[in-house]
Amino acid sequence: MLVDVHAHMEHPLFKNDLKEVLARAEQAGVKTIISSGTNPHLNIKTLELAKQFQIIKPALGIYPTDGLVLSDKEFDDALQFIRNNKKNMIAIGEIGLDFQEAKDKAKEQEHNFLKLLGLAEELNLPVIIHSRKAEERVIAALESSKLKKIVLHCFSGNMNLIKRAEANGWMFSIPCNITMSSHFQSLVKQVSMNQLLTETDAPFLPPVKGERNEPKNVSQTISKICEIKCLDREEAENMIFMNFQKTF
Repeated sequence: MLVDVHAHMEHPLFKNDLKEVLARAEQAGVKTIISSGTNPHLNIKTLELAKQFQIIKPALGIYPTDGLVLSDKEFDDALQFIRNNKKNMIAIGEIGLDFQEAKDKAKEQEHNFLKLLGLAEELNLPVIIHSRKAEERVIAALESSKLKKIVLHCFSGNMNLIKRAEANGWMFSIPCNITMSSHFQSLVKQVSMNQLLTETDAPFLPPVKGERNEPKNVSQTISKICEIKCLDREEAENMIFMNFQKTF
């Protein structure tokens, strides 16, 4: 039983063959794909896909840079839309900070991020967190919240920050490019199996450079985790599925 806890199935790269992509995922043993919205328009699209396809579970959020182009009213309206759809979603995400793309707008990003964390507290939902080049600031914000069910998507922070997040009991979702990434291989070696999940970030972060990623490829992530942790495949799959169930 495989899970992909972070993907973007509403992405235009899946427009022409989404049914086939989902069929391949099911064939590979994927039971659930969490598709994360990143702005008001894509939150609606994500909900629509979840109604069409049982395998897709929606997370609704506002990506850090997408939030910067919204007026205060538009941002608050987006929060209200998420609030109104509490029963139709599995998590809040993708939310966080991105200092690679917009470090000059750090203050505005943090203002929006804290609002989204407050909404997650209000709705008592797990969060799926983006933290590119802003890992320490993200951890500090999360530590100041009351949230417990936290998934760090594609976490690229250093080993001290990994240990800090692990000590807080948070989850790390491991992308398919672990096949090539010494960082994610080291992260998996360090972190307890009880705090690992699998993701694709599809269509991004493929196991083979240059290809379009898709949910079936979490199978390759599991293979690498088994190799690093010296586990048999069934054991690893069951542990990660249990982590999924206790988080979502």
